[in-house]
Amino acid sequence: MAAPIKRIAFAGIGNMGWPMAANLVKAGFEVTVCDVAPGRAAAFAAETGARAAPSPAEAVAGVDCVITIVPTSKQVAEAVEAMLPALKAGMMVIDMTSGQPGRTREIAAMLAGHGVAMIDCPVSGGVPRAKSGQLAIMAGGEEADLDRADALLKAMGTSIHRCGPIGAGQAMKALNNLVSAGGYLIGIEALLIGQRFGLDPAKMVDVLNASTGMNNSTQKKFKEYVLSRRFDAGFGLDLMVKDLSIALEVGRETATPTPFAALCREMWASAATLLGPGQDHTAVAKLSEQLSGTELGGNKAP
Repeated sequence: MAAPIKRIAFAGIGNMGWPMAANLVKAGFEVTVCDVAPGRAAAFAAETGARAAPSPAEAVAGVDCVITIVPTSKQVAEAVEAMLPALKAGMMVIDMTSGQPGRTREIAAMLAGHGVAMIDCPVSGGVPRAKSGQLAIMAGGEEADLDRADALLKAMGTSIHRCGPIGAGQAMKALNNLVSAGGYLIGIEALLIGQRFGLDPAKMVDVLNASTGMNNSTQKKFKEYVLSRRFDAGFGLDLMVKDLSIALEVGRETATPTPFAALCREMWASAATLLGPGQDHTAVAKLSEQLSGTELGGNKAP
């Protein structure tokens, strides 16, 4: 029987990784962090009492488990390659990146040859729920490996869903974001129609939230980030485009017709091109606003 996980190497202290790793420290795990951004690991260590390592290979020394949460599967593969000389049989890699299921399965097969287990556990809930430890976690992997990681995952999330074999968590995450992205766009178009008709968009959000049009965007995004013009939810537009591309990739691999999903992905990708790099995902509303010549909020319709 594999030993319980106590010592963790955490690679990727970004918007999500920072609070997630902090919750592991609070739960009593011994955490060593590393990040490509200079000084970020040291700042995290100073704030939380964790240990900072200058490189992935040095972070892995003596740990039971490695957690990765980086932008893409390409970066996961690079981190794992850097860690490989220090990985020992019996260790586990938990990839919490919203990655490509096929690529993750390739990495898992390679690690299995070294006696290292891998599970994929992408998350949903954004920065607020990462801070509160209330993330939804979509897990893929062998049951025994998921059992071993259970206490660790519960330190970061309150809703843990076992979705199937390795890669299943990431497929589910991409499809979840497809549904979320579609709901966001159609909601923005409805608000634009209503505002141009003469309805107050803030009141529209209230009605939607009391009716069948309610979704995560009406509940937590439209007033907070669009009507306020803040556009700072903490999740990048480029990352949403990546997740939608993964969802379409899964669709192609399963020979599933996806005309609506394809249109949704193209609209988000068009917004990313139009608005440029560094945009929050909520700023995709600006694409629909430009198409209609209307800015949401304050009844600014022509």
